[in-house]
Amino acid sequence: MQYIATFFTHFDGVTFAGDLHKQGLEATLSPVPRKLSSSCGTCVRFEFNGDPLTLVHDELEQLVQVDGDSYILLKNNN
Repeated sequence: MQYIATFFTHFDGVTFAGDLHKQGLEATLSPVPRKLSSSCGTCVRFEFNGDPLTLVHDELEQLVQVDGDSYILLKNNN
């Protein structure tokens, strides 16, 4: 499954991507899609086959599952 995590600050996104890399997961920093809002404009795109909520940090703004051209909200910390 593909996921997008957004954050309140760019630093939090970079930290999350680094943590995913340490766990052997591929993560990419990219601009937040227009359909999603973000405080910092940076998101982390990643694939994960388990429960993505186990990866969540307190600094996370929102976590969505990518479903074609749409998004399914899994967690929102607004």
